[in-house]
Amino acid sequence: MAFLESLAPRGAFPPAQSAENPAYRIAPHNVEAEQALLGAILVNNDAFDRVSDFLIAEHFSEELHRRVYEVASHLIRAGKHASPATMRTFLGEHALGDSGVTVPQYLARLAAEATTVINAADYGRAIYDLATRRTLINIGEDIVNTAYDSPIDTPPRAQIEEAERRLYEVAEQGRYEGGFQTFSSALKSAVDLAANAYERDGKLSGIATGLADLDAKMGGLQASDLVIIAGRPGMGKTALATNIAFNIARAYKAETHADGTHHAVNGGVVGFFSLEMSSEQLATRVLAEQSGVPSYKIRRGDITEGDFQKLVAASSEMSVIPFHIDQTGGISIAQLTARARRLKRQKGLDVLVIDYLQLLSGSKSREGNRVQELTEITTGLKALAKELKAPVIALSQLSRQVESRDDKHPQLSDLRESGSIEQDADVVLFVYREEYYLKNKEPRPGTPEYTEWQNAMERAHGRAEVIIGKQRHGPTGTLELAFDGEFTRFSNLAREDMTPERL
Repeated sequence: MAFLESLAPRGAFPPAQSAENPAYRIAPHNVEAEQALLGAILVNNDAFDRVSDFLIAEHFSEELHRRVYEVASHLIRAGKHASPATMRTFLGEHALGDSGVTVPQYLARLAAEATTVINAADYGRAIYDLATRRTLINIGEDIVNTAYDSPIDTPPRAQIEEAERRLYEVAEQGRYEGGFQTFSSALKSAVDLAANAYERDGKLSGIATGLADLDAKMGGLQASDLVIIAGRPGMGKTALATNIAFNIARAYKAETHADGTHHAVNGGVVGFFSLEMSSEQLATRVLAEQSGVPSYKIRRGDITEGDFQKLVAASSEMSVIPFHIDQTGGISIAQLTARARRLKRQKGLDVLVIDYLQLLSGSKSREGNRVQELTEITTGLKALAKELKAPVIALSQLSRQVESRDDKHPQLSDLRESGSIEQDADVVLFVYREEYYLKNKEPRPGTPEYTEWQNAMERAHGRAEVIIGKQRHGPTGTLELAFDGEFTRFSNLAREDMTPERL
């Protein structure tokens, strides 16, 4: 291909390093690979199909090569034949620089020296990889220039998030492994999923929540699912999410693959966005749940020597689990997405929890329209779940209309502010505790109503209902869990206490 360089415009293929200034470096490129691929396409248009799903014109380093690839792409996708003869109409007859060689002559040379179609994909990957490196160089230069030129009082947070976004786009776009797969390979993936479920504790296809009846209904938390846990204040939404998250982190077991990556075989790495409570408050809740020492005693320091020993033992166990908390309040969906990606890269991420949905903000362009803003947020969370290949659990408030009904069991229509929550969610769980409402209806002692109220309180005491209002891949229904308000702890009810209609 060396003779082709002489046919190209002068200066089109500069040396990798200037002789006058060795410190000056040219961005990485491979002219020969570009020429070989374009020649293969001009001889056999099937070569284009081997690279078209990840390679675009902008990936070529030379302007002429970008134009040749772009014209060939349009012709082939229109069902026409791309060859030196058919393309000369679109590329013109002009000469290339001072060489005197015209564009049609250059195309003819490319075709004459073409590689075989078998090697087209390899050349395409080489071109793509070099283009990626050039993009990384541009991003790096932009980061440096922006950092130099920004006003001294401008916080760098926005620049960091923009750099992360651009880097993630580079990592995600144009992957070689995209495109169609055969049904047999999809079947193999389904069989592998069943095999992994068989080998996993609890025989679940998803990640076990630690709550047996919930797992039996859902098969565990499924990868790429958006799970909404909704309820009125005081029902225990945060407690349920915290219990599930801690159960998953505590059960974490991983195996190391040959490439050095870790894969969870049980439990998982948990990221918890605590937008309402501080990390200390959340840790106190979990510590109370695990140690059996009420959280109000921990906060007041009203503990005995025995309580202190329980706290030390529980904190020792908890300190090593993969449970990561972000307590930043008022963040946007874009910031949350960037931080989740960062955690995935640095520590791994198998389950993401957001407490709670209404405390997130959307883009500034949607300010003033809360319905559109929440639609953007829920759509973003669903996309993030698919991107991370991990379940995302988002807590949500319910509207006040629940309180105006005699039957206060929540419904899908009670989801606050936007129907997009119901639409985007794969699973919607409602938390309901009859005991919470009965406490506020205590009649005067000694009356017949008081006796009836006492009986109702005894039946409701220590119980909570989890209503599966929506499940895209499974049944809906209601199940009961034990709830200990002193320790904000949900747990399984004893099997003999379960009524047949709740199973």
